[in-house]
Amino acid sequence: MSVERSSSRVGRFPSVTLGFENETEKENENPTENNAQKENACSRWWRKVCPCCCPKRNDNNTTDTMITGIGDLDKDDGINENKPVDGNSELDGTTSISHIFVFTEHLLKVKSIDLLKSKSGENRTEHHTNLYQSDDLIIRRGQSFQMWITLSRPFNPSTDKLHLELKTGPLPSVSKETHVLIPLVEELEDNRWEAAVVTNKDKKLKLSVNSPPTAVIGRYQLTVETSCANGPATSKHDPANDIYMLFNPWCEDDVVFMDSEDERKEYILNDVGRIYYGTQDQIGVRTWNYGQFDNGILAACLFILEKSGTPPSGWGEPVNVVRIISAMINSPDDHGVLEGNWSGDYSNGTSPTAWSSSVQILKEYYENKGTPVKYGQCWVFAGIFTTVLRCLGIPSRTVTNFNSVHDTDVSLTVDVYLDENLESIDNLNTDSVWNFHVWNDCWMARPDLPPGNGGWQAVDATPQETSQGTYCCGPASLAAVRNGQVYLKHDCPFVFAEVNSDKIYWQRNVNGTFSQIHSEKKIVGHCISTKAVGSDERSDITNLYKYPEGTEEERIAVETACHYGSKSYAYSPPTAEDVSIEVTVDGEGPKMGEDGKLTITLRNSSSQQRTVDLHSQTTVMYYTGVCKATIKTDSADVTVPPNAGKWWSLEYKDYKDQLVDHAALMLTLLGRVKETQQVLAKQFSFRLRTPDLIIKVSQTPIGKAVVGEKMAVEISFTNPLPQVLKAVIFHVEGLGLVAARKINYGDIGSCASVSLTEHFAPTLPGPRKLLASLECKQLTNVHGVTNITVEENSNAAQ
Repeated sequence: MSVERSSSRVGRFPSVTLGFENETEKENENPTENNAQKENACSRWWRKVCPCCCPKRNDNNTTDTMITGIGDLDKDDGINENKPVDGNSELDGTTSISHIFVFTEHLLKVKSIDLLKSKSGENRTEHHTNLYQSDDLIIRRGQSFQMWITLSRPFNPSTDKLHLELKTGPLPSVSKETHVLIPLVEELEDNRWEAAVVTNKDKKLKLSVNSPPTAVIGRYQLTVETSCANGPATSKHDPANDIYMLFNPWCEDDVVFMDSEDERKEYILNDVGRIYYGTQDQIGVRTWNYGQFDNGILAACLFILEKSGTPPSGWGEPVNVVRIISAMINSPDDHGVLEGNWSGDYSNGTSPTAWSSSVQILKEYYENKGTPVKYGQCWVFAGIFTTVLRCLGIPSRTVTNFNSVHDTDVSLTVDVYLDENLESIDNLNTDSVWNFHVWNDCWMARPDLPPGNGGWQAVDATPQETSQGTYCCGPASLAAVRNGQVYLKHDCPFVFAEVNSDKIYWQRNVNGTFSQIHSEKKIVGHCISTKAVGSDERSDITNLYKYPEGTEEERIAVETACHYGSKSYAYSPPTAEDVSIEVTVDGEGPKMGEDGKLTITLRNSSSQQRTVDLHSQTTVMYYTGVCKATIKTDSADVTVPPNAGKWWSLEYKDYKDQLVDHAALMLTLLGRVKETQQVLAKQFSFRLRTPDLIIKVSQTPIGKAVVGEKMAVEISFTNPLPQVLKAVIFHVEGLGLVAARKINYGDIGSCASVSLTEHFAPTLPGPRKLLASLECKQLTNVHGVTNITVEENSNAAQ
């Protein structure tokens, strides 16, 4: 190898007195000498001085490096090869020697990293992350993955060393397991960070890397550190090689392990679900796009964790993670994802009933850097919660409880206060019974609780009451709730009251004290519902939350729980009763725009006639149990022979100007049996059924739905009201079909039928669901869904 010389001083080596000064002087006196010969002379000279630093040249493992000082040998990183460096360093003031070039052994450096992150590749498939619409390496903890590393030269296990480094969070720490050092070992062992060489070929290494089932989840930065006789080298961090770590319900040692494959498919991999609403007698259902695999959703979910300000060292514990997410999905105290609104005025945002998907909400929150999205109510909070938990790898489902209590004073009872005339004392009646409330179940072991309390845990993101100073709820073990063990964490008293509290009626005495006059034991926690595994049917899971009503086990659970409540002394004592009251709805119940009819049945179990002074009141209310307006009152003396019945009716004109979201109403009955002074009390919630949007797939040119091929659907709707619907907006979306669209339709006439056609080209194959909803002030909660099977595009494949 020849080296060009310049008359300028491009490099200097500090002079030392070694007895070779004459050779240097001769070199300076013969500038026309052949360059190759000069280089060889320098090499021979330096090899005599320091043979360890300048071994005999081998073109396969050497490089040309300018030496500017003895100390610089340790600084060489192999990057600026063959690049002369100016220097004027001298050791003792003697004449210096210029332009000395040295051949040193390469540092072992990383040239490239291949994480094998293709969605169809081995890593993503075996880790069940191939559905994420992302090009990053997404893996689950407690399971090994493969990667290739290309080095600057062949790896020699006997002299070279290599390890991986992963860092997550703002302040990575080895002691807190957010800075991970992964050594090379001969053979991998479970439950630890390790890497083993699978293939060592030329300059490439294939590694198998293992992680423990307790690893912190999140986004890790990857670097590779090597060392050899010449010193260490560290690869540069490349964001494209960041690794996303998730919980692993397929790993038996992970606390979120779920042993049923069908349930894993439903509670982790299913990105479309069903959310129930209405009343226990008129259960409605809507389809919800969870979209946990949509592009950008994983980043949004991790952004939520980061924005919480909690240390990443706690993100390996699912109990911590679900409490963080529960708090961050609502906005009151931490500017979380969604702002709740139960006022009926949604002019500054989107009506909660218009949402059909978590995707748009999470993306908007992420893109706006943490500005809460407007607006949501319980089913929207729950839908987002399911999305985030499934995205992070925690099995979860959306759950609806009908006749759900909001207990405000931890009494574990619903207290109704009446004055001397049986009129409600509004300022004392702070507890409420919601027609329905939607929350979530998530699946995990609970090593922090006594044995037997693992499995499904109730969690809730709707901001109702604070937990340890923050608006969050859970995880509360369903086993603990069922048995009344409300002393177990987290928030078991609140969840127990939601599903199994008694309603106690108190009447004010002349002296201002209150006496218990009536109690109801079977009115709370009915038809607790979630989507069935593997189908769109409703699954009733009430038995997971409580024993059958009226059984000895159920009563023991109630008594156990109330012992820890704030009004344990007020547990309702048994009373003698011979008259009962019941309200039933006929068929599917009254429809929106029509008169409604319910049946009130008074039953007399005594042998004598009874007379009841019966008062009825009908109110329009929010589904949370908060009344908006009273629309009808009535009173009568009713003579009650055995099994007597009474009809009750409601006309459309009574409610048409008062309805709010979900068209919810409540019939309240209060009465006293004149002969025995027995008090009767009953509250019955019902709703007016709204019509569905009908979605039909139009005939496509090729007769089927195909990826990339344009298709059309027809959406039809009939206005059930004898009034004009103003400023109607249709919303349409479908995962893998069409991104969320908003169609400003305008007015729809009284009892008129309309239809519109939407065109789109599917982007993903397989069974898909197209969702549509209608938004307007006069009519809410109108939606529809249709199934579309999309085939692969054979032309694209060619």
